[in-house]
Amino acid sequence: MKIIDLKVRCVAIPLNAQLRHNTGVHPGYFLRTILELVTDEGIIGLGEVGGGDQRGALTKLKPRILGMDPFHLELIKLKVLRSIYYLSNSRLYAAIEMACLDIQGKAANRSLSDLLGGSVRSKIPMIAYLFWRYDRPDGKHDETAEDLADHCVELHETLGVNSMKLKAGVKDPMEEARVLKLCRERLGENFGLRIDPNGVWSVATAVRVGKYLEELNIEYFEDPSWGLEGNAAVRSKLRIPIATNMYPNKFDDLGPAIRLGAVDIILTDIHYWEGPRGVKDLCAVCQTFNLGVAMHSGAEFGIELAAMLHTASTIPAMTFAGDAHYHYLVDDIIEGGLMPYKDGCIEVPKGPGLGVSLDEDKMNYYEAYYEKKGDYYARFHQDPYQPDWFPIVGGL
Repeated sequence: MKIIDLKVRCVAIPLNAQLRHNTGVHPGYFLRTILELVTDEGIIGLGEVGGGDQRGALTKLKPRILGMDPFHLELIKLKVLRSIYYLSNSRLYAAIEMACLDIQGKAANRSLSDLLGGSVRSKIPMIAYLFWRYDRPDGKHDETAEDLADHCVELHETLGVNSMKLKAGVKDPMEEARVLKLCRERLGENFGLRIDPNGVWSVATAVRVGKYLEELNIEYFEDPSWGLEGNAAVRSKLRIPIATNMYPNKFDDLGPAIRLGAVDIILTDIHYWEGPRGVKDLCAVCQTFNLGVAMHSGAEFGIELAAMLHTASTIPAMTFAGDAHYHYLVDDIIEGGLMPYKDGCIEVPKGPGLGVSLDEDKMNYYEAYYEKKGDYYARFHQDPYQPDWFPIVGGL
């Protein structure tokens, strides 16, 4: 079997609100680049990647993989990721690996999870991912901790989720900490609580917030301050597990992070950690050093979500509910539309490979929507309601 073509398209799907974060605002839609690898046997593998319009970058890699066997992933990784440092992008390789594994599963009539060792669970519990929102469905903005707590209760009741994470670093740090306190009061002692300012707080602020949160028995404090040193400094002063999807988020930094004692839990991400197989490599290291693992969300659509669910289902130690922006999407590009939440979980897709297929009508519609709306990564670090705003790391 050989790869004979690589096709790429950009699509954008609306959200039910604008989502604020410490470096800007998702402006009412997410966008992804969709990859299709075509083989000489007529099997097509699907991949997906974020980070803006990646069509040009993936097209540059096309000559390096044409004619290659999609089962030879080690060789593909060497040619795509290891040997050209100026195009060495784990996100791009991960999308290609995802598509190759989809091809392998379809050829063998086995699921992607079977290729990774087999599922130990058939469904993955998910969280209520909370953002400070502009332009909510009711037309208002989130302004207070009560607004976020109300949203968390709503997601608990409608999706069945039993854990939350607040994307912090937007409002006053203690007001954001109060969101978790209100959620604890309203949803009980067994409801999982997490907070993630994406490293924007100073060590002093992160410690102050962490001391306030210690009595709430939260699951973890994610990227409280900037860098390996920042996480390590905060971790040394608190009785809360420190998690990360930023430091480390690549194998180059994993050893230094362990030596520094920077984290307790690493959030796996298919794109940062070089594909589903790379996530499995990461989890083996984490097991060796008794680090916890959880699942990171990168604003994915159904193709990548399917890969995430398959991968998570094969990791026995992944007992934390997974991150997902998914409940903010109004639709999906896969056949059948959005994957449903049931009792706070999303089922691992059934069928060969990823177990999902593209809905071509929706692909055409959302490809046109992308062309209309454009790539927002050039204006990602802006706030439409605060024209003079800009992010300051460590400014609080």
